Amino acid sequence: MGSTATLGIDEAQRAVRFLKRRWAGEPRVGIVLGSGLGSVAARLSKAVRIPYHAIPNFPVPTAEGHAGMLHAGEWRGVPVAILEGRLHLYEGWRPDEVVFPVRVLALAGIECFVLTCAAGGIAGRALPGRLMILADHLNLQGANVLAGAHEPEWGRRFVDFSEAYDRKLRALARQSARRSGIRSFEGVYAAVVGPSYETPAEIRALAALGADAVGMSTVPEVMALRALGLPVLAVASITNRAAGLAKRPSKTLPKALSKTLSAVEGSAVEGSQLERSAVEGLSHEEVLRVGRKSARDLWRWLDDLLPRIADAGGSPPVVRKLPTTQP
Repeated sequence: MGSTATLGIDEAQRAVRFLKRRWAGEPRVGIVLGSGLGSVAARLSKAVRIPYHAIPNFPVPTAEGHAGMLHAGEWRGVPVAILEGRLHLYEGWRPDEVVFPVRVLALAGIECFVLTCAAGGIAGRALPGRLMILADHLNLQGANVLAGAHEPEWGRRFVDFSEAYDRKLRALARQSARRSGIRSFEGVYAAVVGPSYETPAEIRALAALGADAVGMSTVPEVMALRALGLPVLAVASITNRAAGLAKRPSKTLPKALSKTLSAVEGSAVEGSQLERSAVEGLSHEEVLRVGRKSARDLWRWLDDLLPRIADAGGSPPVVRKLPTTQP
């Protein structure tokens, strides 16, 4: 992975200067694409494409399904910048490296962010093919990007996460999903470090903690951006049922255990037909396959959402002014 030196404001300003010499206009909305969702970037017009490896100090993703390409252009007239591919802690990156790309975009003038990811469904309504609008999260990654030596340029030391995901943007997201005929719901996202998938026992524990879906990303970026006072919207593409929850008609759980799990999930489990084996068929290939299929829904959702964000004035007021960069 990268060096042991922290990626700070000086490295970010150098990246910003590089990008501003290459893209036209001033992107207002930043979008991060998760596993299997890279095709969404093809929707841009007047696009400039810059590989991560060409941008000073930018880490390059190693995970399959994360191309490592920055796209800047217009989406139905809205100037946006898209990060096709993200960094994960499980790849060996430090937290400051994981969030460096979104910090650079924030420094470059992005006003609000739409983050996407793939996730395994835990709640009864979290079925493959649906979109979950994140209302809250559980950070179970054992890392916090705000820990360590404090750099004031990256925001406040102590950040209130009572509303990590912007209420106004979530309302617009729900409206756009309904207008686009896309099945969506709001829920709690549990972030774990990965890269292994969870055990059925771990999924039962996450359900008891209130998680509706589980994944291996997104939360570090959310924490970094909220520290900067920037509004964030995040949506998870449910690509599979989490371990132990795949329906299997030939086997059923004991009635008492089925009722307990149903209560924890917060919704009835149809026929109580839940898988009793440890793991069956969970794979990154399947995540990518379903993600690519879900990209069509994400495309339609963003088609409706982005102009609405622009018409609403982009975003709520930014809490703090970011440091300026010299040309």
